[in-house]
Order: sequence, then structure tokens, then C-alpha cells
Amino acid sequence: MFKEFKEFALRGNVFDLAVAFVLGAAFGKIVTSAVNDVIMPVVGLLLGNMNFSNFFLNLSGTKYQTLADAQAAGAPTLNYGLFIATIIDFIIVAFVMYIIVRQYNLLKGPVEIPVTTKDCQYCQTAIPIRATRCPNCTSQL
Repeated sequence: MFKEFKEFALRGNVFDLAVAFVLGAAFGKIVTSAVNDVIMPVVGLLLGNMNFSNFFLNLSGTKYQTLADAQAAGAPTLNYGLFIATIIDFIIVAFVMYIIVRQYNLLKGPVEIPVTTKDCQYCQTAIPIRATRCPNCTSQL
């Protein structure tokens, strides 16, 4: 059983997936930092000095000035400002992944699909390439 697990774990695809996962997690941290520390402050400044991290709905009914104050008091909150930042984070990651996959596909070139069928010269239907008689019109090829 250990031998089978070792063969599975050390297969090329599993190792490549593990590397991609680690790089993806690190890339996600970079994007999250870019959104929280660079993009959201600029967006907040353009919208009149808004701080999205302080957009929250207090469910306890007590008034708090900031989200940190509400969380320190243990008040239940709906943090829709942080949710907006997370959505922007996701959009950036999705866009970057789209660009990477698109460039990879362009570099890889078109995929050659092997020809497995041909058209019958009499009835023009697709038949296997090795066929010597058409199964539709029964013509000898």
C-alpha cells in the first residue's frame, strides 16, 4: 500500500499540481495585498475618502465608529466593505489567470487532432478512415 501511495504521490502530475498550488497561494497573497494596500485606498480616495474596510452593518444595535471597535466589543457585524474588497481581489486574480492561460495557449500553438474519419465519395457521410465499404450506402471504396 505504501509503494502504491509513493508511486501516486511522486507522479509528475501530482508534483506539478502541488507546485502550482503553492505558487497560486503565494500569488493570492500578493494580489490580496495589492487590493487592500494599493487599489482600495485609491478607489476610496477617488470616491471621497471612503474606507471600504469600515463599511459594515452592526447587528447588535449599538453604535460603533469603526469595524475594529465593533469587533473588539464582540458585536455581530456584516462586513460588506471587506466583501467588496474580496470581490475586487477575485476579479483581479481571475483576469490574471485568464491572461496567463491565454498566453500559454498562444505559445503552445494549435492542437493537431488526428484524422480518424473520411467522407464516402458516393454518399458524403463520415466513415472510419480504414473502412473499405461505406456502412450507409454500402459502396465499395
